[in-house]
Amino acid sequence: MLLDGEEWRKIFDAYEHHAWRFEAQPTYTMPNEAENVARFLQGDPKPANHNARWHERVRGYVASGRTIGRVRVVRRPLTDYQRYQFTWGIPDNIAAGEDIRVLDVTGNDHGLPLSGTDWWMFDEARVVHLNYRPDGTQINRELIATDLAPYLEWQRIALAHSVPFTEYVKAFE
Repeated sequence: MLLDGEEWRKIFDAYEHHAWRFEAQPTYTMPNEAENVARFLQGDPKPANHNARWHERVRGYVASGRTIGRVRVVRRPLTDYQRYQFTWGIPDNIAAGEDIRVLDVTGNDHGLPLSGTDWWMFDEARVVHLNYRPDGTQINRELIATDLAPYLEWQRIALAHSVPFTEYVKAFE
């Protein structure tokens, strides 16, 4: 079942305990981010309200006793978009309450499905694929009905081989 904006928001906000994302694209081409990515690449300062709506949502999830996290897959060298995320996005997402880890697959994919599909898993009961074109443009979001065992295993592998974001970026300081 394909999820448009409002249906997607309802599915997302309805999770009761845990929301977790497998984030594997080297670049995301999001129209609402294009200006900020360009500003980052020009060396401009980050706007004070950058990603504020997402931070408000995350704080709300956490305040209600829910958790939200992700594993961000990277290969070195980092793409411009990943550098943008690491500098302007992820630190404030973590400050809002999101648990973000990095899985560096440079030289070892750990047997994970790095086929271009990202996904969210909600309460270990529902999975939504985020489908992208090779340039990072999202095609659609799809609630899938399938055996969740492979997703739970991929999550276990990703968590076992990833490190907290703050630990990962220390190597670049």
